[in-house]
Amino acid sequence: MAVISMNRTSELVHKLFFILIQEPEGLKARVALERLASSVTLTEHEAGMYQSGTRRFEKIVRFATIDCVKAGWLIKQRGMWLVSDDGARAFKEYKDPETFYRQACRLCREWKAQQEGSQPDLSCLNEPIEVEAAEESRSITFEQADEQAWTEVERFLKGMNPYEFQEVVADLLRAMGQYVAWVSPPGKDGGIDILAYPDPLGTKSPRLKVQVKRRSDQRVDLDGVKSFAATINHDDAGVFVCTSGFTKDAEEFVRREQRRIMLIDLDRFFELWTQFYDKLDDQARRRFPLTPIYFLTPEG
Repeated sequence: MAVISMNRTSELVHKLFFILIQEPEGLKARVALERLASSVTLTEHEAGMYQSGTRRFEKIVRFATIDCVKAGWLIKQRGMWLVSDDGARAFKEYKDPETFYRQACRLCREWKAQQEGSQPDLSCLNEPIEVEAAEESRSITFEQADEQAWTEVERFLKGMNPYEFQEVVADLLRAMGQYVAWVSPPGKDGGIDILAYPDPLGTKSPRLKVQVKRRSDQRVDLDGVKSFAATINHDDAGVFVCTSGFTKDAEEFVRREQRRIMLIDLDRFFELWTQFYDKLDDQARRRFPLTPIYFLTPEG
């Protein structure tokens, strides 16, 4: 079992935060790790490989960031790493890398003690600390499996034919109890891809107008959302689905306007798909098939 000094661990974590803070929307974990690796000189041990083909460096950093997550400084969700507001403030306050990381460790120990209903053991924080880069860690295994699974889902949906993705969205609406009256065929659609109603005859309101965009990376901006909003009448409700998400000003526009418009990015679409999976018909499941796999829950 390898041992990495606190000084080196602090250096890597502090540099990682510097990289992430430059990206307010966050970075995919693999991209963040690649940028970190290219910005420091790896030791011979860190550059070494596991039998799985993974560099030790990656596990060292993942292991060290567990303290930052528990401290509330780092958010990890489906393979994305994002510095929280508290993390950004801490980075600004604690200029010295070791002081910064020790503070994260302290907060992590306090968090764990609170969960266990005990007093935190902070005595070790006043002494030289060496951090073990565990060969096996339940948290790291779960984190990497979650990232891999989400990467496959993201690649599948973003690589889907745009009109097939429209059908997938229509499938979800049916599973949610909506009656889909129309799905746009290939060609110009006037900004509306799906029409649905809360009843079979289409006599009840609100009528649901849906726009669907299957994109690889470009977020829908404010102008795009405003154009969609212009098609939503008083008795309508709007749903805008985009696999690449929406810019912050577009999201703020919808919140500010308080109109019946829902913006659904890939994360939210996936949550709804899994929530209503048992109500999907066989054709829908063939279009976007999923199989649940169970992992032992990481401690904490």
